[in-house]
Amino acid sequence: MKQLFSISKAIVALAALFFVFPSEGHASSLLKNGDSNAEVKELQKQLIELDYLDTDATGHYGPLTEQAVRNFQSDFNLVVDGITGVATHSLLEEIHKLARIVYGEARGEAFEGQVAVAAVALNRVESDEFPSTLAGVIYQRNAFTAVHDGQYDLSPDATAYQAVREAYKGNDPSQGALYYFNPAIATSEWIQTRTIERTIGNHAFAN
Repeated sequence: MKQLFSISKAIVALAALFFVFPSEGHASSLLKNGDSNAEVKELQKQLIELDYLDTDATGHYGPLTEQAVRNFQSDFNLVVDGITGVATHSLLEEIHKLARIVYGEARGEAFEGQVAVAAVALNRVESDEFPSTLAGVIYQRNAFTAVHDGQYDLSPDATAYQAVREAYKGNDPSQGALYYFNPAIATSEWIQTRTIERTIGNHAFAN
């Protein structure tokens, strides 16, 4: 499944770097059962958003958090050990970045449309026409309006995280599209020439 291949590529690329958790600039360490700190709380918040943890973010890494991490690792083909190491951290950060794109670009759209936006980003990672990492795709010049107008800096809601989770699991309502646009407001003549694969809500998904 191509989305799972994208995950593997992202992990390989990010594991070689010094990892920074969702609060940009805050260095992270390995987290495990028994730990209690702010980083655990951030981890729990994201697991809650992804529906892996059904409790409050307490900052204490106990059995419930460990099981939530195990379930996440199992779903995303990671080593299932319940420890939040580099690979698990890296994938959670990828999901966080993509959720910010989905929320910034499509928070007013139906859930299927949000999944499709996330899928487009993952499709670009697989395409030779775009950068080979999700970060490269997201920060590519003029790639996403939300990155340039500041909406990327908004905090994603649970729906955005769920949409990203579905896309990573292989759900692609865009039908393999590499682009999307709102025909009612798009001003680019070039984007209007693309072949539309499907229209969901206000967005046309195209190649």
